[in-house]
Amino acid sequence: MRIKGSKKPKWSNWLLNLSLLLVSIIWLTPLIMTLLLSLRPKKDSLGIGNPFFGTGVSLENFQGAFEAVPWLTYYGATLIFVFGVLSVQLITITLAGYAFARLHFFGKDFIFMLLLIQIMIPSAALLVPNFATVQSLGLFDTKWALMLPYLGSAFGTFLLRQTFRQIPRDLEDAGRIDGCNWFKLLQHIYIPSSISAYLAFSLTSISAHWNEFLWPLIITTSDENRVLTVGLSQLVRTSETGAQYGQISAGTLIVIAPLLILFLVFQRQFINSFLRSGLK
Repeated sequence: MRIKGSKKPKWSNWLLNLSLLLVSIIWLTPLIMTLLLSLRPKKDSLGIGNPFFGTGVSLENFQGAFEAVPWLTYYGATLIFVFGVLSVQLITITLAGYAFARLHFFGKDFIFMLLLIQIMIPSAALLVPNFATVQSLGLFDTKWALMLPYLGSAFGTFLLRQTFRQIPRDLEDAGRIDGCNWFKLLQHIYIPSSISAYLAFSLTSISAHWNEFLWPLIITTSDENRVLTVGLSQLVRTSETGAQYGQISAGTLIVIAPLLILFLVFQRQFINSFLRSGLK
């Protein structure tokens, strides 16, 4: 019989913490192995020396990766691509989200249903029509070609629509009484009340486009317009003896380092933004 007010057994807390630790280790295993391979000397095969570091720790894989690929050029193109897309998306999803949440027009529900269907269409299925459109516009191998298919977001529109609908209608009515038009309503009521949703969408957009590979590979040919993921694929072709896994691991860390640092610095804000917006 358990005495009322007694504390929860300590062993259950230990078991919970141990389970979380094991799950964390499993989740981190690919990243740990990538780090260990990147620090392993090139001359050491996986069967030589220490199973983790070989015969020692070396930075020659990072040196080889930097010599093989113009990372600074790719970083510049990636930053323009990712934040250029995000800046336009924030405008388009705000206007579309407000229209579907508050405005009344013919066929609104049907158009919104068509918008949601786009979420279920894999991006690879749209490569050919997108390529034909970009080429007909004369934008092949430009940064605009990279960004054009992503300037709108069905997911972002859905997220903002749901967020705007949760804002009390009385606030909008009060704003209209004070003489606010729709732009002022967005500026002073809807956008300030939806910061967590904007942050959650921004994190999702940055992560998705930072890791985009297939579209940039197809639509660009010059280094100044290619992104980091395309640069990473070039490391596979830098050796006549085959793929250098240590060098590829070093390149992988170069590509993911900004996202990893961003998450570690803003971890609390990341988690809170997803929780507040209801994003899973």
